[in-house]
Amino acid sequence: MNRPEKVIYTAKVHTTGGRVGSSRSDDGKLDVKLSRPGTSGEGTNPEQLFAAGWSACYQSAMELVARRIKVMLPADFAVDAEVVLGPNGAGYDVAVRLNVSLPGIATDVALSLIEATHKVCPYSRATHGNIAVETNLV
Repeated sequence: MNRPEKVIYTAKVHTTGGRVGSSRSDDGKLDVKLSRPGTSGEGTNPEQLFAAGWSACYQSAMELVARRIKVMLPADFAVDAEVVLGPNGAGYDVAVRLNVSLPGIATDVALSLIEATHKVCPYSRATHGNIAVETNLV
């Protein structure tokens, strides 16, 4: 089981109403309405929040890895995350696709960065072996 050696931050969010409710962080920086995926509701959904969180975390982890191995990342590098939700037996599962854009980086270096980032990124580490994750260099 992965567990931090030292806690550097704890996110606290209060949610009411489930997928048709709202979520608010204890510091007020996050305050969102929630809607079911694919509906006309005005809020976001947990899958979008997961995609935003993972792609941001993954991009920051890649910056750390690049510094460690002395690779200069392009200013316009990006990570697009897709979170898929669907039924599986009596429950539901998610799968993730990370599309990584590293313009100007040699393919072998980019693929090495992607692989190394999965070993550092907290989201990648937390989900390793639990959900299907596809990573693409785009």
